[in-house]
Amino acid sequence: MSPRIRRQVRDAIEALVREMMERLMLKVVETDPFDVDEFRRERPFHLHLVPEIIFKASHLERRFVTPFGKLWERLAKILGESTHGFAATDYRISGQVPEGRLQRIQKILHDLEHSTSADRIKPNWDRELAYILDGDGPLIETEVISDVFIASSPEDRGGSAFELKAALPNSDQTKVSKEKLFKLHAMTPRKVAAAYYGLPYNPYGKREDYAWSFPARWFDMRSDPCVLIGEELWDLIGGPGAFAEFVEIVKEVGAEYHRRIYEEFLQIPWLPGRPEPMPGPQRHHPHCPPDE
Repeated sequence: MSPRIRRQVRDAIEALVREMMERLMLKVVETDPFDVDEFRRERPFHLHLVPEIIFKASHLERRFVTPFGKLWERLAKILGESTHGFAATDYRISGQVPEGRLQRIQKILHDLEHSTSADRIKPNWDRELAYILDGDGPLIETEVISDVFIASSPEDRGGSAFELKAALPNSDQTKVSKEKLFKLHAMTPRKVAAAYYGLPYNPYGKREDYAWSFPARWFDMRSDPCVLIGEELWDLIGGPGAFAEFVEIVKEVGAEYHRRIYEEFLQIPWLPGRPEPMPGPQRHHPHCPPDE
């Protein structure tokens, strides 16, 4: 990527993050502020026990998380266009799938969903896909709406489709995503070269430590090759170093919004150079035993 294109991508990502943060500030400061009187009426004991600012911060946090869904898709579109030439969100991919393959897809999903904890069927992408592709029968017109499609052009069958979900997705979302990936691979002729289930970051740190249980019913989150988490997702879409650069952009933009959140929302003075919380050992109240 040339320096000029990289600068354009950086500017577009910064604009995207600022747009999201401006909407958040408008909501929590003007259109949906924290109403302490209403909170006191609904929870008459809470503010006697916990400082108001804690609940006020929680009010912002809940409204901060929601907009991220479409942010990840729009970010992938920016990076995909700059790196590969074409990218689109909510992209319709139509093709024909042998009826036998569709039946096998439903059998796999049913078995994964209804296996018991005592006799749990473990997901295995390679084994499942091989089983599906061995199906045959009359061709059925099938359409998949992919969260993001990235290729050199709209007609490029060498492109990749992505299902992008939150870092801690629920089970129903993940089931739908897996069905979409299966159908894309089952089309004949194939309309994509690859299809992935992607999470924007890993709250557990390393891939081998990812432990959120809901998507684990449907994917082997640590080993399935169609699963991409955090850095591996963004570097595939935007090239090596894309994830690190995105984090750096957010860090730069965030300095401004830290100040504004303190002053405009929390309404307490912003102290330049206010230290960030540092990770450290868990401290326990002397009268409370540590967590097991």
